[in-house]
Amino acid sequence: MKNFLDLFKPPPVITPDQILTALGAVLDPEVNRDIVSLGMVHNVMVRDGVVNFTVRLREAGSPLQVPIERRAKRAVMNIEGVRDVQIEFEVTPNSQLRDTTRLNLEAKHVIAIASGKGGVGKSTVAVNLAVALAQMKNRVGLLDGDIHGPNIPMMMGIPDEKPMTLGEKIYPPLAHGVAVMSMGFLVPADAPVIWRGPMLHQALRQLLRDVLWGQLDYLIIDLPPGTGDVQLTLTQSIPLTGAVLVTTPQDVSVADVIKGGEMFRQLDIPLLGLIENMSYYVCPHCGEKEKIFGEGGGNVLSQKLGTKVLAQIPLEGRIRQCGDDGIPVVLSSPESESSQAFRRAAESIATKTKSLPPIQLQKPQVSFSDPELRII
Repeated sequence: MKNFLDLFKPPPVITPDQILTALGAVLDPEVNRDIVSLGMVHNVMVRDGVVNFTVRLREAGSPLQVPIERRAKRAVMNIEGVRDVQIEFEVTPNSQLRDTTRLNLEAKHVIAIASGKGGVGKSTVAVNLAVALAQMKNRVGLLDGDIHGPNIPMMMGIPDEKPMTLGEKIYPPLAHGVAVMSMGFLVPADAPVIWRGPMLHQALRQLLRDVLWGQLDYLIIDLPPGTGDVQLTLTQSIPLTGAVLVTTPQDVSVADVIKGGEMFRQLDIPLLGLIENMSYYVCPHCGEKEKIFGEGGGNVLSQKLGTKVLAQIPLEGRIRQCGDDGIPVVLSSPESESSQAFRRAAESIATKTKSLPPIQLQKPQVSFSDPELRII
């Protein structure tokens, strides 16, 4: 119980310097520096315990607004005497709007397939999930986000396809009931893509807005491994329904995937679940299962990230062969153990997304061209 004399004490004085000190602990998730030293905080005012200030973002509609707002409010509310925090957001001069108004895309759900390291079968998972969702009577698109190493065309059986164009717009080729787009269609197969970050950024945005995707239930995006430029560009260019992380049971893969999961958490993108690839090997002669890469990694990882394992995919030679042949295993061997696991994962994703609101994308209203780089 408070002392009777405390009722007559004046409220604590809150100064703008106290507010700035508290906000100095709030990091911009994209550059990992505090928002005060970055010059993002302006117009700090305090009146009757209510704190008002403005946060200036580099890009209108930035997905960083939500995590910054949440962290800033928490930091300031910890100051004694603060009753409420009101934040206004504005953009820096010459900032760019997110390209949702320029997308030729109407998708209910956009799902990123990601991994912390290469070699875990992420593209194989993306291809089979896309085809499995299409088999469930969904309209599905598959975007190959790996600009440096595009292999989705080969895995979908259309490596030599040349997309049709309409002016500066591209019609994505169809394969196995899925609309497919990849940088692999636009550059020679043996030509390396030697681009720095800004060119990667622009190429990915063009693949999103210059492609006539049409109406989709799902757009599956196969990301490159890691947490680099392409991942950040994607989250800034289009709202994501969620992400699916791919791992193998071994410890080194699990450790890397945690970083990817933390990236999506900081950007407030829901984790729809994990897929543990190469979980076990089934001997074709005796049927015995052998855990070649260890076991339990996916379960440990799901507990740390607060999500669930959607499926455990066995290590089968036919998966590799189907990828090389361009016929995903869910089509070529529908009764196999791996096909059934991919279908369970697709069904889980469909169930989870039914409870989530469709993303908001506006129809394109103006044509757009980039003088710095054209990929078509």
